[in-house]
Amino acid sequence: MLDRRRFLHGLAATALLPLASRADAVDPILTRAIAASGERLPAIGMGSYISFDVGSFRDARERRAVVLQTFFERGGTLIDSSPMYGSAEDVIGWCLPRVRGRAALFSATKVWTPGRAMGIAQMEKSRELWGVERFDLMQVHNLLDWETHLDTLRGWKSEGRVRYVGVTTSHGRRHDELERIMRTQPIDFVQFTYNIADREAERRLLPLAAERGIAVIVNRPFRRAGLFHAVRGHALPDWAAEIDCRNWAHFFLKFIVAHPAVTCAIPATSNPEHMLQNMDAMRGPQPDAALRRRMADHFAAL
Repeated sequence: MLDRRRFLHGLAATALLPLASRADAVDPILTRAIAASGERLPAIGMGSYISFDVGSFRDARERRAVVLQTFFERGGTLIDSSPMYGSAEDVIGWCLPRVRGRAALFSATKVWTPGRAMGIAQMEKSRELWGVERFDLMQVHNLLDWETHLDTLRGWKSEGRVRYVGVTTSHGRRHDELERIMRTQPIDFVQFTYNIADREAERRLLPLAAERGIAVIVNRPFRRAGLFHAVRGHALPDWAAEIDCRNWAHFFLKFIVAHPAVTCAIPATSNPEHMLQNMDAMRGPQPDAALRRRMADHFAAL
């Protein structure tokens, strides 16, 4: 276990937040059903790209354990990673036994290599790194050799070696191919980029996911830090208080998770305070379609 003094020192960062931000932890959180099963997921999960790629540095790993503890304490379950993310899977596996609430984990990672044998070896290695008996969700990363890997994963799912299967893309790329897969393949999840600035998915992918009963994980919800750079120096509009937005993270995440076809957004952070802000976006009122349009128009006009 983490040294008690060091762990509590990390958690002390949360005490610096305004009381209003911390009091909401008891409020109901927004959850969405996985169409394939009816199982419900909290609408905010956790990404690990860059943020958990910290190698073997113990101090850095302990700080990520604080972030992970905050995630679980705020009601999070879905953690997403990939072999592409450097040491992130190893760091997640190191952190999990050191935090409370990990029984709620919904483990999601990816296969990112060509060929059946290499794919199987990579997925087994990921399972060892995480320290889980099986993954809840295995996704084909950026559609790499997707026919081969989906064939393997269909077999694994029927054998109970993985619960759900899916495919991913990012940066708004390869939407045509992704759409063909969604129309023709029996997948449970799809993951792609969607945020208040990158809205191409609204045109085809989000409606198609709703039509086909495919759960949607949204990556790059902040365009990494790009959205925050875009609003630097700008205050939230007064009307954002209608949906209990107290910071721009709330504004950006509520815009995403209020879309009825979105299952879960996966912002990444290495900062416990930012994790608190992210998770609090699941609480309080969410924007309706008219307010989401107003939010998008307001951002576009900045």
